[in-house]
Amino acid sequence: MNDHHTPPLAVYTGKATPDAAADRGWLLGHFKEPGDPRHSEDVEIKWGVHPKGDERAQWVTGESRTALQVLISGRFRLEFPGRSVVLAEQGDYVVWGRGVDHSWYAEEDTVVLTVRWPSVPGYRAQPPPGP
Repeated sequence: MNDHHTPPLAVYTGKATPDAAADRGWLLGHFKEPGDPRHSEDVEIKWGVHPKGDERAQWVTGESRTALQVLISGRFRLEFPGRSVVLAEQGDYVVWGRGVDHSWYAEEDTVVLTVRWPSVPGYRAQPPPGP
């Protein structure tokens, strides 16, 4: 008989689309509860499901993270100062670094996987003020 306690394995399984829908697309990052295997202060991962015509409410400015975005399906345009990048074929990706302002627009129904690091609070786009 084994009397010592073995900590539970840090394993989590899920489905990206419904799990992401519960937290604005984010699957992993500092915002998950400590103790949840999806909690990380090193990296954030987002499963972004965007209907055609969806766009970011405002530009991200003063970015202090690096990001990688990979197109899973659809067509997605990223706007950077003086440059547009279109992800058009599955696997197309773009990487941008700290200090690079950006915005985006879904040209078709789109799914993109975003990885950004480190995981730091304070970058949620604020909803427009109500009436």
